[in-house]
Amino acid sequence: EVNDFSWNLDVNSPNCLKRVGAMDLSASKVDGRKVCGVLVVCAYPSMDILYEDYEVFEIDVPYVPGFLAYREVPSLMTLMNRLRTKSPEKVPEVLLVDGNGIFHNKGFGCASHLGVLIDLPTIGVGKNVFYVDGLSKDYVRDLTDQNLTKGGDYIKLVGNSGRVWGAAFKSTHEVVRPLIISVGHKIGLDTAIQVVQNCTGTMRV
Repeated sequence: EVNDFSWNLDVNSPNCLKRVGAMDLSASKVDGRKVCGVLVVCAYPSMDILYEDYEVFEIDVPYVPGFLAYREVPSLMTLMNRLRTKSPEKVPEVLLVDGNGIFHNKGFGCASHLGVLIDLPTIGVGKNVFYVDGLSKDYVRDLTDQNLTKGGDYIKLVGNSGRVWGAAFKSTHEVVRPLIISVGHKIGLDTAIQVVQNCTGTMRV
């Protein structure tokens, strides 16, 4: 849960982050075995697209709550390995993953699982709240309703134990459900929040 990389977010620094990626996997509403995986890499901070790839996969692993990584990560790995083969110079320095990182009932969600396997800093960016350390869906909703009033606001999610599990982030004023940001791999929460803030800008997510 600490930064383990050489880049920074200072646009005036020669070591500023240059490439940020994002990955998602969506299941067909007609056939749950068919999923579409997507990988996009953007230049930072302009967010100009450098690389795009997608593929439709057929997955036999059933969806089991809390074990989503076993269903999704192999397909995401295929896309990342293809990028490393085709365009290694475009491999992202940090990756946003649709799903949770350590804010997970096993402490190790999709973003963490993928980050360990690809050995890159990853950030979990999800919309679902697992019941972890007293942080229930209702509690987080009440907390965000009371504290997130405008776009860009966030509040850290602290469990009963005192551990900080992640943060709820309101990307724009119109957003009702905040994004749930959590550490995936090789990055600290404060940096993860800043990356997501800078990448979403004024876009509604």
